[in-house]
Amino acid sequence: MSNEKEQKLFAEFPPVSTEQWEEVIVKDLKGADYEKKLVWRTAEGFNVRPYYRAEDLKNVKFLNAGVAEFPYVRSVKKCNNWRVVQTLWLEDPIEANKAARKAIENGAESIAFHVNGKKMKAADLDVMLDGIDPNSVEIIIRGCEVKMVAGLLIEKAEREGWDTEKSKVVLICDPIMKLLSLRGGFPYNEDGAMLFAALHGMIAQCAKYKKWRLINVNAYNFQYAGATIVQELAFTLAVGHEYLLKMMEMKLPVDEVAQAIRFAFAVSPNYFMEIAKFRAARMLWANIVNAYAPKEEDSRKMMIHAVTSRWSMTKYDPYVNMLRVTTEAMSAAVAGVHSLEVLPFDIVYERPTEFSYRIARNVQLLLKHEAHFDNVTDAAGGSYYIENLTQQIADQAWELFKQIEDRGGYIKAFKTGFIKELIDASAAKKDKEIATRRITLLGTNQFPNFTEKMETTGQENTCDTPGFGFDGACYDFDVTPDTDPLRIYRAAEPFEELRMKVDASGKEPKAFMLTCGTLGMARARSQFSSNFFGCAGIRIIDNTFFNSVEEGAKAALASGADIVVVCAADDDYAELAPKVKELIGDKAILVVAGAPASQPELEAQGIKNFISVRSNVLETLRQYVKELGIK
Repeated sequence: MSNEKEQKLFAEFPPVSTEQWEEVIVKDLKGADYEKKLVWRTAEGFNVRPYYRAEDLKNVKFLNAGVAEFPYVRSVKKCNNWRVVQTLWLEDPIEANKAARKAIENGAESIAFHVNGKKMKAADLDVMLDGIDPNSVEIIIRGCEVKMVAGLLIEKAEREGWDTEKSKVVLICDPIMKLLSLRGGFPYNEDGAMLFAALHGMIAQCAKYKKWRLINVNAYNFQYAGATIVQELAFTLAVGHEYLLKMMEMKLPVDEVAQAIRFAFAVSPNYFMEIAKFRAARMLWANIVNAYAPKEEDSRKMMIHAVTSRWSMTKYDPYVNMLRVTTEAMSAAVAGVHSLEVLPFDIVYERPTEFSYRIARNVQLLLKHEAHFDNVTDAAGGSYYIENLTQQIADQAWELFKQIEDRGGYIKAFKTGFIKELIDASAAKKDKEIATRRITLLGTNQFPNFTEKMETTGQENTCDTPGFGFDGACYDFDVTPDTDPLRIYRAAEPFEELRMKVDASGKEPKAFMLTCGTLGMARARSQFSSNFFGCAGIRIIDNTFFNSVEEGAKAALASGADIVVVCAADDDYAELAPKVKELIGDKAILVVAGAPASQPELEAQGIKNFISVRSNVLETLRQYVKELGIK
C-alpha cells in the first residue's frame, strides 16, 4: 500500500532529464559563457559543476561501504561523539592542574598540556595530572622535548596501574614536520636516525597501551604554509607513510605502528571541501595501511584530530574569528573526527582569556548538546555534491602522493625542494587573491571597522601557540638547515602589518569621499572607496551627496583630508574630475573611484590615481601609505 502511495505522489512530478535542465540553464544565461559563469575551477585543480544528479555517482567507487566499514569514508566508528579538546599553556604544574580540572568541569574531554620536558620531573607530572582520570580524559602532551615526558608517563602508568585498554595518551611528537619541514633539516646533519630510533623505542615500550598515540603528524602546518587541500592531504599521507616504513624497517609490526599514529589537521573556512577532505583522508590512509596486511581492523582506521584554522584568523575585528571557528568546527563535526579543538578568538594577538576559552569550548558544546551533531554519523553521506568532491579530492591527492613516493618518500622529496615549491606556488596564488580581494577576510581586506586601532603589541604567539605547529622551535637540537623550510603565516598578515604601521605612526590620515554627479553611482563608489582605504586604517570621511563640485571641494579642503576620492558615475568623470583637481590643487592626493573609459584623457590632464575592483588593494594601499609619509 505504501509503495502505491509513493508511486502516486511521484507521478505528479515527472522526471526531468539532465538535457532538459541544461537547456533551461543555457536559456537563462542569455549567451553568457556557461563554463565561466557556473563552473568553479578549484585551487585543487579540478572543476566543480553547478549541480549534481544521481547519475554523477557512477564514478564514485566507495558508495557500497557503510558506517565504520572499510575504507572508512563514512567514519571509523558508529558513533560521532568527538572529544572536546582544550590546550593549556601553563607550565607551572599546580596552575596547570587547576586549569585542567576547571576545563573538564566545563565540558572539555581532552586536555593538552604544554610542557618543557627538560625541566619536568616525576613529581611535577604527578601534580599536573592529580585528579585527572586517563581512562575518561584524554591526556595530550605538547611543547618542548615531549619525548622526555614519555618516560615519566610510562613510569607513572606502570606505578599506578593504568588500564592498558582504556587509558588515553597523545604525545605531539613529529620530528619530520617539526624539524625537517619547519627548520630545514635534522640534527647532526643526519636523516633523523637518532630520532626515529627514539620513536621506535617509545612505541615498543608502550605497545600494551592500546589507546596511546606516540606519533602526531602535524598536518596543519601544510595549510598554514598556504597549501591547497589536495597538497595538504597528499603530503600528510606521505609523512604518515614515512613513519610507517621507518618503524617497520626497525622490525615493529604494522599494527603497532599504525595504531600509534594520530593525524592533526586544520579546518579551513572552505566548508564543503573540508568535509570531503576528511572523508577522503580516511579512505586513502585505510588503503595505504591495508597494503601491508595488518592483522587488526583498527590499524586501518585513521585517527583524526581537527583544529580550527589559525591561517584564516585576524587581529583586527577579532570577534569575526568566533564566526570563522564556528563554521570550521561544523565542517569537522559533520565529517566525523576523533577530537576537535576550537581556537580562542583572541589567540593571534594575546594569550587567551578565560572568556575566550569559554566561548571556544561552548562552540563545541552547542554543536553537541543543542544542534546534536554528535547524534548523526556522516550526515553528508549520500549528497551527490559531497560524494563527488570526496572522490575528486581523493583522486587528486592519491596522484600527488604517488609522485612523492616515486621520489623516494616525503623526506627525500622535501629535501629536493619538490614539496616546498608546490606549496609556495599555491601560497603565492592565495596571497594574490587576498590582495585583490578574490578571497575575503572580513574586517581585514573587506568591510573593516574604521574606528578600530590595534591596542596590543601585535606580536604573534609562536612556540606555545596551541594548534599552530611551532613546537619544532622547542627542540633542544642544533639544526643546520640543508633545505628551505616551510614559511608559516596567516592570510591577514600583510594587511595587518600595513594597518599597524598607520596605527603606530602617530598620524591620522583621512580620506574624504567627494560624492557628486549621479547619486546612485556616487553612493556605490563611496562605499567601495571607504572599504578600500579603511583596510589601511585610514580615517574615512563619508558624505551622502554634494549638489556641486564646488561644494564638495570646499568641504574636502575644510576637513583637512590627505586623500580626496571623487565618487561619481563613469560618464561624469570626464567633466567632474578635472574640476576637482583644479579646486583641490596639491593640497591632497586626488583619487578617482572606478576605471572609466575617459581614464587616458584624465591621465593626460595629470589625474594619475584610480581605484577599482581590478586593483591590487594591498599594493595600492602600500603606495598611498608611503606617499603619506608613513614608513
